[in-house]
Formats: sequence, C-alpha cells, structure tokens
Amino acid sequence: MASLKYRVIITQDEEGVFIAECPVLPGCVSQGKTRAEAVKNVKDAIAGYLESLKKHGEPIPPSIEEEVVEIRA
Repeated sequence: MASLKYRVIITQDEEGVFIAECPVLPGCVSQGKTRAEAVKNVKDAIAGYLESLKKHGEPIPPSIEEEVVEIRA
C-alpha cells in the first residue's frame, strides 16, 4: 500500500477538546483529549474514508507534498 499525505487542521474547542479535520476529504473530522490522540483518531478516520472511496469507485484525492518553513521575526 502506498503512503499518502494529507493536510490536517487541528484546533482546540472551548472545552479543551482537540478537533482534527482533513479539508480535502469533506466531513472527515475526528477529535481527542490530546493533540496526539486527535491526530491518531483522524488518521483512522482518513483511512476509513479512503477505503469507502475505493469501495464506491470514487477517485482518491492526490497526496500532498509541501514544506513548512519557520521564520523568526
């Protein structure tokens, strides 16, 4: 199985729960008590989402390639 990379946005709600969302996969959202748990959970959600796309003959969104650059100001 090929390794795919998808951008995930993580936010923290007013109750302290971490919400992880994959924008390229509409509705693919998960959460966790910690950031690490949210990331683990969204990985599982993404895997299930992609499996469903395959099962229904839908196209799989392409993997991303990007760099994060840190600039000190």
